[in-house]
Amino acid sequence: MSTKNCLNSYLFTLFIVLAISGCDLIRIKETDDDNRVPIARARDQYLYAEDIQNLISEEISAEDSIKRVKNYVESWARKQLLISEASTIIDFDEAEIERKMLDYRYSLMGYEYQKYYIDKNLNKEISEQEVHDYYENNIDNFVLKQNIIRGKYIKVPKEAPSTRRIKSLINSNKAEDFEELKSYCLSFASAYQLYDSVWMVFEDVVKSSPLAEIPNKVQFLKTRKYTENTDDEFLYFLKIEEYRISDNVSPIEFVREQIKNIIINKRKVELAKKLEDDVYQKAKNENEFEVY
Repeated sequence: MSTKNCLNSYLFTLFIVLAISGCDLIRIKETDDDNRVPIARARDQYLYAEDIQNLISEEISAEDSIKRVKNYVESWARKQLLISEASTIIDFDEAEIERKMLDYRYSLMGYEYQKYYIDKNLNKEISEQEVHDYYENNIDNFVLKQNIIRGKYIKVPKEAPSTRRIKSLINSNKAEDFEELKSYCLSFASAYQLYDSVWMVFEDVVKSSPLAEIPNKVQFLKTRKYTENTDDEFLYFLKIEEYRISDNVSPIEFVREQIKNIIINKRKVELAKKLEDDVYQKAKNENEFEVY
């Protein structure tokens, strides 16, 4: 029987089992290997019902259970067939394969313990002073690769009401005008950014707009603080408060989250090293490790 037919046959059997048991876990588990129920075959390798018990639970529907098992069996068959095919082409050193499997097993166990230790002991609190110190000490690593801006950007359909008022609102510094503009954007804008304390990549802001076709964007940023554009469907409004050109140092606000991630990752590395050192030193102190 082909692998596909085995799959279909088993899935039908699984459906019957689930329907009768009300999605109880499959309990087919014989002590005698000869009595195990095969559900798929890939050349001379068999997959048994007991191998997929953990895939079925009362928490998911029969349909989802069947889908999960089908995907697992398909994946299992592909792997077994690949291994079988490889063994006919390559003369494997079984002892070397076994050694690599043990190395992987031990590495995986060590990784899981490190992950557990790090999750338990990692301090995720990062002060502004830490961010500032890291920025100042590594400032050469924060050179901009793109032009960035700080400002307001609004994209509205041409048929939106009162579009003439947008210019005065976007250029105003009054709190009440900002609230009016925010309310307008919530109602009518297709895209907008109103918080001018946020740094944005200029190319990301202007993509899919006429501004994307500007031939000299550096010159544009240096000479234009406010611009309006239009195409067949939309009006575009851009007010630039500040800009930075690529190849210059990035403002700290633009890389704050990046720096926080770097600090967190450094802490993880330090914790992993500390764990290894502590385990090693403990073993030496308790005479559980020695070199002859």
